[in-house]
Amino acid sequence: MTASRWRLVPWLILLSIAALIGLGLSGIARGDELAGSSKFYAKQLIWVGVAGCVLLVVNLFNYRILARFSLPIFCVAVILLCVVFAFRPINGARRWIPLGFMSFQPSEVTKLAYIIALASYLRFRENYRRMSGLAAPFAMTLLPMALIYKEPNLGTCLLFLPVLFAMLFTAGARPRHLIAVILLGTCLTPVLWLGMSREQQSRVLAMILQRDDGGAVHDDGEHLMRAKRVIALGGTRGSQIDEPLVNDPAAYYVPEARTDFIFCMIVERWGFVGCCLTLALYAGLYGQGLLIAAATRDPFGRLLAVGIVTLFATQTIINTAMTVGLMPITGITLPLLSYGGSSLATTCLALGLVINVGLHQGYELRGQPFRFAAG
Repeated sequence: MTASRWRLVPWLILLSIAALIGLGLSGIARGDELAGSSKFYAKQLIWVGVAGCVLLVVNLFNYRILARFSLPIFCVAVILLCVVFAFRPINGARRWIPLGFMSFQPSEVTKLAYIIALASYLRFRENYRRMSGLAAPFAMTLLPMALIYKEPNLGTCLLFLPVLFAMLFTAGARPRHLIAVILLGTCLTPVLWLGMSREQQSRVLAMILQRDDGGAVHDDGEHLMRAKRVIALGGTRGSQIDEPLVNDPAAYYVPEARTDFIFCMIVERWGFVGCCLTLALYAGLYGQGLLIAAATRDPFGRLLAVGIVTLFATQTIINTAMTVGLMPITGITLPLLSYGGSSLATTCLALGLVINVGLHQGYELRGQPFRFAAG
C-alpha cells in the first residue's frame, strides 16, 4: 500500500471495531463466568480471527466490482431465505441452515446483499423522483422482508425500512414523497398489530406496561425487568474481578445474555462508564462512516456506505433501547458485540466495504446523481 493510500485508511473505524469486539468478548466472558462455562468465549475468539481475515480480504479489491454482480448476489440471498423453510424449526423459528459444525443465518447476509443491490439500482436513475418511481425499490425491499417475517423474525424484517428510506433520500428522492409513504405506513399500524403473533404482541405490551417494583405483568415483562436489574448491578464502575456476587446469584440471570442482551453483560461488567464508552465507540464508528459517504464522488459507494451505516446504527439503537425498556424486545443482535459467527463475520464484511469506499473515493463516471433541486 502506497503512502498516499495509508493516509486514506479510516483508522477511527478500525480502532472502533477492535475496541467494540474487545468489549463484546468481555461481555461474553462475563456471561460464561456467571454460567460456570467458557465455551462461548472460546468459540467467539475463533470467529474474531475469521472476521479479521474477512475485513482484510474485502479490502484487497475495488468495491465497485460488486455493482456488476449485485443482482445475482441478491437473488442467491433470496434463495437462501427460501431454503431455511426446508429445515426443522429451532425454538419455533426457521432462521438457520445447519452446516454440521455451525448454523448459518441467511438473513444476516441478505441485509448486505439487499444494500448492494439497491445501491446499484439507484446510482444513476432519476425515476424515483416521482412517486410511481418508488414502486421498484419498495418491491425489492418487500420481497426479503416478507420471507424474513415468515421465519418469523419481525425485528430483522423491519430493519429494511430505515435502510430503504435513508438510501432513497441520499439518492435524491423527494422528501414529501417519503413523508407521504411514512404517513401511509403509520395509518396501517393496526393492520401490522393484527398480523403479529401473540408472542410479538406480548413484547409490545411488556414495554408499555413494564413495572420496576418487583412485579411483572407477563413473561416478557419479567424478561425486561431482569435485563434492567442486571444493568443496575453494574453501578458506576461495574463489577470487579474478585468481587463476589450479590446475595441472590439469580439476579444476574437474563435470557440470551450473550446474544440479544449482551449490552446487559457489558454494563454489568463495566458499569455506567462502560455504557458511555460503548455508545461513544458506536458514535465514532458511524460518524466516520457517514464522513466517508460524504467524501466519495462515486454514487454507488456513497449509497453503499449510507445503507450499511443506517443498518448498523438502527440495530444499535433498537438493541440498546430494548434492554432498558424504551423499545419492545426483539431478536436483534448488537453489531460486533453479540455472540455469533455469521453475524460477526457479516458485520466485518460490511464495515470492510465502508473502509473500501474510503480507500477508493472515485469519480462520477456518468450522469449527475445527487444534484437535484430541493423539494
